[in-house]
Amino acid sequence: MTKSVSSEQETDRTAALAALHERMRACRLCQEHGYIPVAQPLVGGRATDRIMVIGQAPGHRSVAKGRSFSGPGGSILQKWLEQAGFPPGYLHEHTYLSSLTHCDPGRSAKSNGDRRPSPQEIALCRPFLEAELRLVKPKVVLLVGTMAIETFFGKARLEEVIGTFREQDGMLLLPLAHPSGVSRWLNEAAHQKLHQKALGILAEWRVTYGL
Repeated sequence: MTKSVSSEQETDRTAALAALHERMRACRLCQEHGYIPVAQPLVGGRATDRIMVIGQAPGHRSVAKGRSFSGPGGSILQKWLEQAGFPPGYLHEHTYLSSLTHCDPGRSAKSNGDRRPSPQEIALCRPFLEAELRLVKPKVVLLVGTMAIETFFGKARLEEVIGTFREQDGMLLLPLAHPSGVSRWLNEAAHQKLHQKALGILAEWRVTYGL
C-alpha cells in the first residue's frame, strides 16, 4: 500500500511539474516589461531529482542548445560533482537545473560576462523557482554563484559562506563559487581550500543520503 501511494504521489508530482514547465516556457513577462528583447525560458529536470542546482540565469550557449549549463561552466560543475564522487553525466542526467531567472539576460555592457538579472526580473521569475522547489523537493540545493547564494543566505562574502551549509524546509543548501572563467575568486589558495571543503561536504551527503 505504501509503495502504491508513493508511486501515485510521484506520478502526480511529475504531472504537476510538466504543467509548471509549460507555464514557464509560455512566460513572456520580462519581455513585456522591456527587460529583455526576446523571452526564451529554459527549464530542465525531473520531479525525482534529489539535487537541484540554482544559478544566476541561463547563458546564450544554454539557450541555443536548449539545455542549462551547456557552456564551459557546466563542464566545470560536472567536474566538481565528479570530485565529490558522482559519475560522469550526472549533472544533466540526474540533477534538476534551475536559476533565479529562466531567460538569458544578455551580455553585460561593462564586462565580457553575462548581464546580472535585475531585482525586478528576479522578482518576476521567483514564483516559478519557488514552485520548482515545492514540486521537486530536492534533498540538496547547490547555490552556484554570488547572486544565488545571497538570495538564500543574504548578503555575505563568498569566503564567509563557501564551505558551510544551511538546512531549510528539509533541504540542505550548499553554496558554491560560480564555475566560470570570468570569476577570479578560485584563483587564491585559501579560497580553493574552502571550495574543497564544500565538495567534501557534498561527498559526505552523496553517501549519507544515497544521492
